[in-house]
Amino acid sequence: MAKKKNKEKKLAKKLLHKYRLVVLNEDTFEEKFAFKLTRLNVFVTVGVSMLVLIILTTLLIAFTPLREYIPGYSSAKLNHQATQLVLKTDSLQQVIHKQNQYFKSISNVLSGKVSVENFNKDSILNTNENIAEVTLNPSKEDSLLREQVEQEDKYNVIDAAVDRTDFKLFPPVKGQISEAYNAEENHFAVDLVTAKNTPVKATAEGTVVFSEWTAETGYVIIIEHRYGLISVYKHNSSLAKEQGELVKKGEVIGMVGSTGELSTGPHLHFELWSNGRPVNPTDFLEFE
Repeated sequence: MAKKKNKEKKLAKKLLHKYRLVVLNEDTFEEKFAFKLTRLNVFVTVGVSMLVLIILTTLLIAFTPLREYIPGYSSAKLNHQATQLVLKTDSLQQVIHKQNQYFKSISNVLSGKVSVENFNKDSILNTNENIAEVTLNPSKEDSLLREQVEQEDKYNVIDAAVDRTDFKLFPPVKGQISEAYNAEENHFAVDLVTAKNTPVKATAEGTVVFSEWTAETGYVIIIEHRYGLISVYKHNSSLAKEQGELVKKGEVIGMVGSTGELSTGPHLHFELWSNGRPVNPTDFLEFE
């Protein structure tokens, strides 16, 4: 015990023993300044200085652009690019989802996987509904409202302001019907026999939504028109329009051919769809 206490006293005496640090002029030995130090003061000063240096270095790296030069840290530019890529990926996924839905709808049109409905011969735009005679007699207030709306739409160029009775169809080709429309046998079209390479014309103005080759029906073009109407032209020998193009009524969109596995000779397979349901083209067009 005595030896241990002696060692502790010697250690404390060494730590607290005072030293004098003097700075002299080498030529004149003039004393510039002096410090009184102990070993304990030196250890404490060096330890605190190192701790402060470590803290400052950590803060400098963590909260300044210098961290970009440290391996393992990503740059702000890289983080921004990664965020932009994530947003673009999400947008592309939404676009792909919409495209898949669109192509699925087109596939249903091509394969005929749609329910059938009978339409009024006078119009492919409205079903044959029985309207009570009473509803055909407008009241005075209704007449005034109709007159006001007609005046507002007098110079309206919006398509909705156009009377649907002005919407007429144009026969794509003239020819003999080799196979008529038969919904019971899932033949939602008329097959028109005519000479090969006869121009096929658009039945109405619209936008080409499909223009590709298919194994069973050859060159196929599908046009979307106003009021939910879609026209389909199959077995063409060639196509004159691409997807996304606008066409006018009577404009040439292809040539009659006999392409595809289901074709047995030069003819046009012509379909009409109204609001996703097939209709009989001969109810609205004369082909001979």
